[in-house]
Amino acid sequence: MGSVDTCCPVSKWCAISVVLAMVSVTTIVTLWTLTLTGTEARTPPWTSHRLPTTLKPLKYTVTLWPRLTPDPNGLYLFTGNSTVEFECVEETDLILIHSNRLNYTVPENRHLGVVSAPGIAYTTPTIYLVLQLYSKLVKGQRYRLYTAFTGELADDLAGFYRSEYLEDGVKKIVATSQMHPTHARKTFPCFDEPAMKAVFHITLIHPRGTTSFPQNPNDFPITFPSFPMWWLLAFLIRCNFFASCAQYSHFLFLQIRIWARRSAIEEGHGDYALSLTGPILDFFQEYYNITYPLSKSDQIALPDFYFGAMENWGLVMYRETNLLYDPLTSSNRNRETTATIIAHELAHMWFGNLVTLKWWNEVWLNEGFASYVSYLGADKAEPSWRVKDLIVLDDIHRVFAVDALASSHPLSSPEDSIVLPHQIGEQFDAISYSKGAAVLRMLSDLLSEKVFVQGLSSYLNHFAHGNTVGTDLWEHLQKAVKLNGVVLPGTVQDIMNRWVLQMGFPVVTVDTTTGIVSQEHFLLSPAPNLPSPYNYEWLIPIRWMKLSGLQKDLWWLMNKVNMDMKTAGDEWVLANIDVTGYYRVHYDRGNWEKLIGQLKADHQAIPLINRAQLVDDAFNLARAAIVPSTHALQTTVYLSAEREYIPWQSALDNMQYYYLMLDRTDVYGPMQDYMRSLVTPLYLHFNATSGWTNVPEGHTDKYNQVNALSLACSTGLKECQNLTTSLFRQWMDNATHNTIHPNLRLAVYCSAVAAGGAAEWEFGWEQFKYATLASDASRLLSALTCTMNKTLLERFLSYTLQPAMIRKQDATTVITSIASNREGQDLAWGFVRDNWNYIYTQYGVGSFNFAALISGVTTRFSTAEELQQLVEFKQKHSATGFGSAELALNQALERTQANILWLQQNKQDVLQWFTNQTLTH
Repeated sequence: MGSVDTCCPVSKWCAISVVLAMVSVTTIVTLWTLTLTGTEARTPPWTSHRLPTTLKPLKYTVTLWPRLTPDPNGLYLFTGNSTVEFECVEETDLILIHSNRLNYTVPENRHLGVVSAPGIAYTTPTIYLVLQLYSKLVKGQRYRLYTAFTGELADDLAGFYRSEYLEDGVKKIVATSQMHPTHARKTFPCFDEPAMKAVFHITLIHPRGTTSFPQNPNDFPITFPSFPMWWLLAFLIRCNFFASCAQYSHFLFLQIRIWARRSAIEEGHGDYALSLTGPILDFFQEYYNITYPLSKSDQIALPDFYFGAMENWGLVMYRETNLLYDPLTSSNRNRETTATIIAHELAHMWFGNLVTLKWWNEVWLNEGFASYVSYLGADKAEPSWRVKDLIVLDDIHRVFAVDALASSHPLSSPEDSIVLPHQIGEQFDAISYSKGAAVLRMLSDLLSEKVFVQGLSSYLNHFAHGNTVGTDLWEHLQKAVKLNGVVLPGTVQDIMNRWVLQMGFPVVTVDTTTGIVSQEHFLLSPAPNLPSPYNYEWLIPIRWMKLSGLQKDLWWLMNKVNMDMKTAGDEWVLANIDVTGYYRVHYDRGNWEKLIGQLKADHQAIPLINRAQLVDDAFNLARAAIVPSTHALQTTVYLSAEREYIPWQSALDNMQYYYLMLDRTDVYGPMQDYMRSLVTPLYLHFNATSGWTNVPEGHTDKYNQVNALSLACSTGLKECQNLTTSLFRQWMDNATHNTIHPNLRLAVYCSAVAAGGAAEWEFGWEQFKYATLASDASRLLSALTCTMNKTLLERFLSYTLQPAMIRKQDATTVITSIASNREGQDLAWGFVRDNWNYIYTQYGVGSFNFAALISGVTTRFSTAEELQQLVEFKQKHSATGFGSAELALNQALERTQANILWLQQNKQDVLQWFTNQTLTH
């Protein structure tokens, strides 16, 4: 059979088995030969990338039979048949239904109503089956369409796909699914759009000795008689997957099961996830004021999975490293990841699953909401962590960097601008997830959580099991505002439109000499003539304080206003308390000096999150040439006395830019000396309190201990380097007994591999190959990219195109991690350039994250030569395009130009500053 990817071109015919019958009678509607010549007088409907609204799917009955052993050509195949029942909404003689990489066949045993239809054409550009009828379908009548087909059970992590793993030296095969966002059409012909919800009845045929995995509470066939849905469909056939389960009966009465490889369940790696799920579901049904709509919750850890997780209704799928947790060998970071990702996915059971957005142009509302409330759910499960504070580091500061580019985009785009599969894929980016979370957090804060939740609950109840648009949510929130007498400077929609329909964010400038406050669009590089429906003006909530205490909250509109922010003497002003607003803050020089002086004198007088904010704002204002780079560096001097994680992490995140720009220049040495002097007190603090054999009690203190070790070693503190080399050597001498604390393993591994040679790398590689826990394997994979040996880095890069060596889901991470190594930057970029055609055409969207790949390998670019290489790369591959990486490539070009300019303007001043600091210590 050769490749199953035999999509028939427009000029050929695909044989198809079809029953097209009226539901209420036995009349057969026959088909006629359709010639797609492109000469039609009007634009053919099959050239549009959106389905017509003439047909409405109601129910699918699908049978799938995956073959878990290869055919003589080495291919894993599946066969299937599907009957979709649909209603004719508007009279039509044309059926368009999505289909991708499926071969259609005629069964040997024909039965009444089956007709061979050589006139059914499969159009490649829009991925449709096109069925032209002799006569028109009748409005209001229901019909059934039957098809039989064959597809490849490929290892591409998309649609119905194959995952492999070893257990006790034996290869195991899992047949599983990833329909989101446009991959259901690769599994069976369907109306593959989010508003085309339907009921599903799925039958899986599987070999003896394996079991099929139910998405519904009553095992197979999968059926949701009252719950229409779309991309949330999921199923799985597996061998040797086991579950840990519990009956949960606090507010919920349901069965909760965590599924994973037998060994993982037997060793208790699903227990932590099991303990979290019930309390988090409890929290969300209270938060939404809607009972969890299913009677069970299954969550499964898969060896190969493209996304971090997927919120399939009743059957949530995860990468193993995101669901499984071993208290003996997993780190504190692994534990938090498990808690927040579970909370994110379970939040979708209501927002996204129960109520679904009509189209992909508003992905942000779905993903941004789940990202925001994931912190609330995790906080409920682990209240001692103070995890809600971490949204500032993990989402707000992260997305500021992207949203300050001229190539950014609004949260919501016109519906007709997001139609191609790669355009849909581009929506799942930091803007949608992190900016969406930040803006919704701001909205909840300004309305109050009580009013926000009241409006949200009203919205979800009103649109349950249906589809909506973002303005529907604003209307329900506005009703809650009126009911509670909340005073706003406009309607909820007026306020939110400025944050949702225009890209970017403002920088608020506070002049304490006059009291005047103003705003402007913050950009890292000037970019005139950027279109905006609101002229880049926002309605901005300002919470602020003086040295004397918190002040009254104020709103201001678009123009400059006097806010009585004048100061005298040592008094200072600090705006955007706890960074509840999505904006940066700039001050007059005098106020900046007072704030920096306060940090040095008594940093605890400034709230914890705002200490991180001052550092982040200053560094980014410097990158935008609003303040000198040396001014930004001054905000770090106080850190020698800081012991809290959030400000330290903010400083390290921002100093990373300096390392990316300067670690291949003569600034590197003095910069290393300064950072070593800054971190040494923190390193000694943790050395005195734990001796590197224990960890602190506090959640974020654990993170800061890792920061202290990692930074001290990477900046050349001999005491630290001797420690990590010794710890790693002890492990090499006794490979079955690893005494390094799980929290510190990545830092120790990376430091030892960087300082070592081939022996250390080879040992790490062997440990990776036989790691039984995904989090262990992930740490080792990252650590191996730390080597300074270019030969080893080249070898490691070659492994990313060998799935037997490195899983496809991990390939992007390995390449971009090597690019972050100053010895690996050129190697990684050269590797991507040399192999782009192969990666892009052979691996597909389910394997490589193309946007992350382009962004990761170009982050360091700061020379005219690198800019030219990037331009040539874009030109060379312009014919085939870049799919979901198109936006990332444009951002890389913009970022590189900004980096070149920054380096020209700042290198000498920064060198002098670091040199002076080194001399004074």
